[in-house]
Amino acid sequence: MNRIIIVAALLLGVSPLVTHANCPPALDFSVEQLASDDTVKLCDAYADTVLLVVNTASKCGYTPQYDGLEALYAEKKGQGFAVLGFPSNDFGGQEPGTEAEVAKFCRLTYGVKFPMFGKTHAAEADASPLYAELAKQAGEYPQWNFHKYLIDRSGAVVASYPSSTKPDDPDLVARIDALLAQ
Repeated sequence: MNRIIIVAALLLGVSPLVTHANCPPALDFSVEQLASDDTVKLCDAYADTVLLVVNTASKCGYTPQYDGLEALYAEKKGQGFAVLGFPSNDFGGQEPGTEAEVAKFCRLTYGVKFPMFGKTHAAEADASPLYAELAKQAGEYPQWNFHKYLIDRSGAVVASYPSSTKPDDPDLVARIDALLAQ
């Protein structure tokens, strides 16, 4: 693999992996856990899991959605569901802190236990490879913090929800339940 590509991928917080033969494109990434050097291969960790991927921010009007995201995760994690949080400072500079500060805020203020990953660019202009793939499949990039992508058990993006959609939105919950039942 070209050394420039490897360095660029590492700077973006994405491991330059060779594509797994059976890994769907939306999960074919390695990402660092929040405030950690530990890397998670999404394909390995979340195969056959319904996922809600959310770009988060600590100083946003939608930040209280952390409560709903955590409640949704706690309720459904035993059924093959996970919320994956990706802090982003792309919209309004609303995630300015270090990763350690973000992790402390999420844990102490909202009791977040769902997986959180390193700060990520989600906006179209500078999107990480993960967010570029999610947007490609969904047909849209996040326009603000707390945009949600719903991924089915096969690893395909099946829906995209704007920031204003709360985690307990009946349509969102019904869609998650339907995917979990498949």
